[in-house]
Amino acid sequence: MFPFASKQTVLVAVAALALLCLQLPAVVRGQLQVGFYNTSCPNAESLVRQVVANAVANDSGIAAGLIRLHFHDCFVRGCDASVLLTSPNGTAERDAAPNNPSLRGFNVIDAAKAAVEQSCSRTVSCADILAFAARDSINITGNVSYQVPSGRRDGNVSLAQDALTFLPAPTLTAAQLVANFANKSLTAEEMVVLSGAHTIGRSFCGSFLTRIYNNTTPIVDSGLSPAYAALLQALCPTNTNSTVTTLMDVSTPTVLDNNYYKLLPLNLGLFFSDNQLRVNATLNASVNSFAANETLWKEKFVAAMIKMGNIEVLTGTQGQIRQNCSIVNNGSSSAAGIQQTPRATASLDEIATS
Repeated sequence: MFPFASKQTVLVAVAALALLCLQLPAVVRGQLQVGFYNTSCPNAESLVRQVVANAVANDSGIAAGLIRLHFHDCFVRGCDASVLLTSPNGTAERDAAPNNPSLRGFNVIDAAKAAVEQSCSRTVSCADILAFAARDSINITGNVSYQVPSGRRDGNVSLAQDALTFLPAPTLTAAQLVANFANKSLTAEEMVVLSGAHTIGRSFCGSFLTRIYNNTTPIVDSGLSPAYAALLQALCPTNTNSTVTTLMDVSTPTVLDNNYYKLLPLNLGLFFSDNQLRVNATLNASVNSFAANETLWKEKFVAAMIKMGNIEVLTGTQGQIRQNCSIVNNGSSSAAGIQQTPRATASLDEIATS
């Protein structure tokens, strides 16, 4: 390679080449990069942050919705903003039962995208805006700051069936939860860590109705406090189509803290899946650890969110940078059922569930 160079010169050249490779944009290496838009759109993250801050100031519950929106995007086809796409015939991810009508925050993402497009047209992906918005929601509700690697690109496929297949249901057992997260390269501990997001937000009755009723007969799930079950029965009729909602964390519902883990030993976990973290010995060890140390949980939560944000990402020339987050760009190929004309965005009174 260097026929007339000394061994020392060759080593120096190799080291310099390695350093140069490390300094190349991360997307060249098929990875994401902190500060990806520093040159192309330096105010992108601050614009998203301001939109999110304004939305949360108007409605504190929107923070939980934005965090969940990012989660539901990443678990289906990876973090490609496919959850934002609309369909004229109700066949997109956002139309599936796990997402409709519970997902919220679409209009916040649309507002953030509009602000970014005005500053830097066709530069920042909807997938990255989702990741930034989730990070900003965590910062506002949990006083946790961290940097989000970016460089994601947007997909052009969104199918309701995928949401039904890949999203973890609130009725899953411990083994099923572990397997579901393992399919996305997340560990059992990371599953417990991410479940801690249930410390904020609300849920529709339908997500836990089988814990308090057998058809129309009131029951008390063995993992529920009788007093808590009675409260839920008073709130929720037996009609599974009820629009009634309840807090997931009865103590600090708008603060991202470790209270979720403190409630589980008291049989105050809202979902069957929540209680599974308590009854499984291995998972319960993590529950107890996080209940005792909020700082530890927040550190692991940030790390798990960053790792989740890397699931099956599109980078480089893959996918596209959507101009409108709810539709694929004109002339782009898309999955059957995805429209190329916008529909009305979701309103702020949608309810975040998980």
